[in-house]
Amino acid sequence: MSGLVVKRVYEPAADGDGQRVLVDRLWPRGVKKEDARLDLWLKDIAPSDDLRHWFGHDPERWTEFQKRYRAEMKDKDEAVAELRGLMAKGKVTLLFAAHDEQHNNAVALAAYLGEA
Repeated sequence: MSGLVVKRVYEPAADGDGQRVLVDRLWPRGVKKEDARLDLWLKDIAPSDDLRHWFGHDPERWTEFQKRYRAEMKDKDEAVAELRGLMAKGKVTLLFAAHDEQHNNAVALAAYLGEA
């Protein structure tokens, strides 16, 4: 079963998640490493600290955030290739910690991977 899905890291791990990849630069508050059941923590694919702070999960900045994040992807070839390699083997779940489930780096990353 292949595919790419996005899920909050605070949701329980499921057998159907496939490879579970945390795509945030910072470890999520209140989550024990063993509870996260990660296969990979890919910090390098997360937005830069400057971009993350600028965005601040403000939905009004969402379109511009996605544009800037895509621009940053040009310098993240190794991390993107690693994710694509996992995707070629089966289902991948991109994990994020943000409260906003529609406006976050994992959603932007999934869109990027689906289009690029």
